[in-house]
Amino acid sequence: MQFASLLKLSACVLALASVCGGPASAQDVKAGDLVLGHAWARATPGGAQVGAGYLTIENKGTGPEKLLSGSSPAAAKIEVHEMAMKNNVMTMHPVSGGLSIPPGQTVMLAPGGYHLMLMGLKAPLKKGDKIPVTLNFEKAGNVDVKLDVQGVGASGVDSGHMDHAMPGMQKPMQMSPDHKM
Repeated sequence: MQFASLLKLSACVLALASVCGGPASAQDVKAGDLVLGHAWARATPGGAQVGAGYLTIENKGTGPEKLLSGSSPAAAKIEVHEMAMKNNVMTMHPVSGGLSIPPGQTVMLAPGGYHLMLMGLKAPLKKGDKIPVTLNFEKAGNVDVKLDVQGVGASGVDSGHMDHAMPGMQKPMQMSPDHKM
């Protein structure tokens, strides 16, 4: 393979890796009409009594579903909470009556919105841990997932910085300004 072709291939692979953001570390969990995926939590500092868990819930059925509650050996209690902006103030409160998952839609539990509030943590959540959680749904019943614990400032599963260096290279690859792909 010519050097120019290899260079183009390397650049394409690096571009694709940066767009994809890395491999998913958690497998999807299927329960009835639901598909749960991307389950994760942020690490907590020592002594923290609360943590947050996030995931996506897809309802592939024809009827509505509700996430009612959760439990975990890692926390005394789990509630479904919502963060929202009201009058330029961030508020957080439990979701009354359960979180609705409409048919044919996906609900995302993510920082700044809906999330699982893990209260009364029995130990800090540490990066690399997998926290077992049982979620209770109105129709699907109890569904077990594992939260992949990411870094303190993470924004999603595998949200750590990717290393784009190639093995054996001392410095990151640079292209000349006149190079065209």
